[in-house]
Amino acid sequence: MAPRLQLEKAAWRWVETVKPEEIGPEHIDLAYRVNLPACKRGTCRRNCKGNPNCLVGIGEQAWLGEIDENAFHNIDDPNSERRDKNTFVGLTNLGATCYVNTFLQVWFHNLELRRSLYQCHNSRKIQTSTNYEPQSICEHLQYLFALLQNSNRKYIDPSGLVKALGLDTGQQQDAQEFSKLFLSLLEDTLSKQKSTNLQNVIQRQFCGQFSYVTVCNECGRSSALPSRFYELELNIQGHKNLTECVTEFLKEEKLDGENRYFCESCQTKQSATRRIRLHSLPPTLNLQLMRFVFDRQTGHKKKLNTFISFPEQLDMGPFLEGKQDQKCVYELSAVLIHRGISAYSGHYIAHVKDARTGDWYKFNDEEIEKMEGKKLQLGIEEDIAETVKSQTRKPKCSKGYHCSRNAYMLVYKVQEEESSDPSRTNVEVPAFLQRLVDQDNHKFEEWCSEMADMRKQSVDKGKAKHEEVKELYELLPAKDGEPYEFIPLEWLKKWLDDSTATKEIDNSFFLCSHGKLHPDKVAESKRVSLQAAELLYERYSGGPRLDGSSLCRECVSQRCRVLRLKNQLSEDYKEVSNMVKRTLSKQCGDGYWVGKTSLRSWRQLALDQLEEDEHETKHSNGQTNGQGPHTNNNKEGNEDEMKTFNEDIVCSHAGLSILETERKLVSPEVWTKLRAYFPKAPEFTQNQEPCQQCLTLEQEEKDNEAVSKMMALDQKNQLLNLFNEKNRPTLAKWPQVDTEMRVMHVRKLILKITPTKSSPVSNVGNTLLLCPHGGFMFTYDSLISGDAQHIALLWPSEWEVISRLFIVDQPISIHCFKETTSSGSTTQYTTQPDLCWECRESFLFQQQRDLREYTQATIYIRKVIEDKRMIKEAAPELNASSSEAEEEKEEQPKVDGERDPDFSQVSKMKHRRGIRRSTRHRKLRGEKALIVSANQTLKELKIQIMHAFSVAPFDQNLSIDGKSLTDDSATLGSLGVIPESIICLKADEPIADYAAMDDVYQVRMPEEGFKGTGLLGH
Repeated sequence: MAPRLQLEKAAWRWVETVKPEEIGPEHIDLAYRVNLPACKRGTCRRNCKGNPNCLVGIGEQAWLGEIDENAFHNIDDPNSERRDKNTFVGLTNLGATCYVNTFLQVWFHNLELRRSLYQCHNSRKIQTSTNYEPQSICEHLQYLFALLQNSNRKYIDPSGLVKALGLDTGQQQDAQEFSKLFLSLLEDTLSKQKSTNLQNVIQRQFCGQFSYVTVCNECGRSSALPSRFYELELNIQGHKNLTECVTEFLKEEKLDGENRYFCESCQTKQSATRRIRLHSLPPTLNLQLMRFVFDRQTGHKKKLNTFISFPEQLDMGPFLEGKQDQKCVYELSAVLIHRGISAYSGHYIAHVKDARTGDWYKFNDEEIEKMEGKKLQLGIEEDIAETVKSQTRKPKCSKGYHCSRNAYMLVYKVQEEESSDPSRTNVEVPAFLQRLVDQDNHKFEEWCSEMADMRKQSVDKGKAKHEEVKELYELLPAKDGEPYEFIPLEWLKKWLDDSTATKEIDNSFFLCSHGKLHPDKVAESKRVSLQAAELLYERYSGGPRLDGSSLCRECVSQRCRVLRLKNQLSEDYKEVSNMVKRTLSKQCGDGYWVGKTSLRSWRQLALDQLEEDEHETKHSNGQTNGQGPHTNNNKEGNEDEMKTFNEDIVCSHAGLSILETERKLVSPEVWTKLRAYFPKAPEFTQNQEPCQQCLTLEQEEKDNEAVSKMMALDQKNQLLNLFNEKNRPTLAKWPQVDTEMRVMHVRKLILKITPTKSSPVSNVGNTLLLCPHGGFMFTYDSLISGDAQHIALLWPSEWEVISRLFIVDQPISIHCFKETTSSGSTTQYTTQPDLCWECRESFLFQQQRDLREYTQATIYIRKVIEDKRMIKEAAPELNASSSEAEEEKEEQPKVDGERDPDFSQVSKMKHRRGIRRSTRHRKLRGEKALIVSANQTLKELKIQIMHAFSVAPFDQNLSIDGKSLTDDSATLGSLGVIPESIICLKADEPIADYAAMDDVYQVRMPEEGFKGTGLLGH
């Protein structure tokens, strides 16, 4: 089908040959496009809005094709939440709790630990309530492990345990620290059990023994300090495999210099050697690979992305001393992975070996993946984002070895002889816990059944509506010659869209002013058969109903008239344009005045009027062409705002405007053409006189302007020095003692007045210089320093002239006299009125407060170069003016609490020459402006500086007025940083560690670790 605009033009093409009075039913049908052919399915990519008979692409595809049951509901298959056979149960990530989930899975697969936890005393064993709430850490682990073992769910929620520990679910913590603290807490909790076997389960599983052995180099005395360990913390920096890490852990360390050892035999400090001696190893050996280390240079943690090779079978025999009978061969049972290059972000997962089958599984929160072939496969866990500086190839691994740069903990279990006894690998869930698991499984099954029922109901309802809609859609097309009605297109779309509720049919928006179907709205409606319309209105109601009798003849006739006028307008515009180009002689006497603005825009004004008629804007706004108030307000000369033709030459008195330059004389032929389009426009013949009232007002204005010019010129001549700011008196150079000078509030705007354009000055407002109590507001120091640039000192002769020419509301004077004392004579100053100290101090206090409480203010950061000279000493940037470059240094702002000197205290001060200070900051090379607020911390400012100068916060040394800024948690206001402050930046040597820079982006607040959580006993 043709595009909508083409259909629109085709529907009204007949108006070129048919007059409004000649319109017949066939023309009305054409205007409403009743006889346009209906589109067939597959011919239109989208619905043809210009064709009321096109019923394709309105949403019927979903109902006419094959039935897709999933389209009738938005409920996921509940069985997708069901645990697969012979798989394990996952744990929900509550936000940033993946580090917790990995350790819970590792501990769950420690069969001895799980078996022992099941045996712990639980005071709620006999509880029959369905709402079981664990209290202690042991109870939480019991319940969680029981669910992990026998739950029907694909994953379970560990929020009960996390909440009991008081962990912040939105903050990722140090996984290794969590492991230590949790095992310590669990050991402390189990120590309260009555059974000795349970009290020592953590020690039996994870605890080994070593001693720190120190040997004196002088006497050879050996001393041993025994200790226990629950994991071995191995340094990986500079190493390639696990053997090297363990060897370094046990290597001999020299104690000399300040680290010398006090030997009890020698009774003095001696050089010595110290090493760690392994005595016994636990059944479960936890090896912490120290990937997260503290960087002294950056002040933050960083991750070491070093590849470390480790074996599937580890022989600890060579590292063990004594007890030759104990088992030393270990098998790899778990690898804990941290994905990411930063210590402050990333994701934790665990690879764990099933003790029963020997299969390896990857535990990634809710998702659990079984490895193929009973082999550990680290896979994409090694595909981390690399920086340019850290690109390294993965080394080749020998058979029986694995290599990782993300593994941060390795769990080895002592190798045991194969046994056919199933009780060794089978852990039975106690009956009371199994009851709780059964209750949870029952809830899960009920939920699955409920979801399945809801899905079935939605599907059944969808199928029924599918059949209903399909049958009804087949009835929609209206056949030629049969009764029909119009239905809104949007309603039909919503009816076919099952996701929205179907409302009643509303045709009121499509009605014209005659209560029938508007011709313009036919593109937004569809013509359907009477049978289909009856069924739709019966089921959904609504109205008013629009059938074949609702086609509006009046609207079609009006549109026909307007379109014909539009076609004629183009010809008339060309003719008028040519006629206006001919100059009309003023002697002819039969011309008409037309506004030049109206003449330029008359075609658009005529079109606007025709458009209003065409769209039936029956709600008039009181400004139709040729009507409305004839005002000559601010719309004059504005083509976009003018609505009435020729209104631009109508003055405020409804007469002809006196501005002849804004009107043009046109011939009677031109006016006749224009009059046809604007029959009510204001008409002014060539002989029409301009408005006499406007002429009188214009003459009065000229006379007043001449008088004002003479008065202003006289004022300027009598105060020429004041006007030109020459030969001005100053406080620092008082003309003579025992004299009085007057003070006047003066504005440059008044003094620099051009007499030809403004009225003369009539009064001087000195009350602006006084406080509400009538006291003077400015001190000697503020006048000397140039703070009060709106104040002028007057010579006595000038004061006499000003008193005569102007009305001064409040005289203000400064008197200078000599006071003789025993120590000599001093010069004193007084003011009349006196200085009001209360208001002056209040003003200064508010000024200082504004400097401390600001938002979105500008400060400047200047970088200090290597020889400790600031770039400030370099030449200003080229965009600074030469006068600014030569200005002297500005005075320092007053310290809080410092008081201005009174006029009576001036004799104690050294007279200083007033310096006119620039209020514009001179920007220098290497200096950058930042937008800050007073409540912003220094840490946040350093982050801004990092983005501006590419200097990391830990490399920034900031100072202001020689004072170092070191407290990162302090606000800028408390540090004395005020708007327009200049902060000096000295940058340390950058550190070539891009991961450290990434860490800075992550760290915004000081680390709190597990402070305040249940892991620390809170």
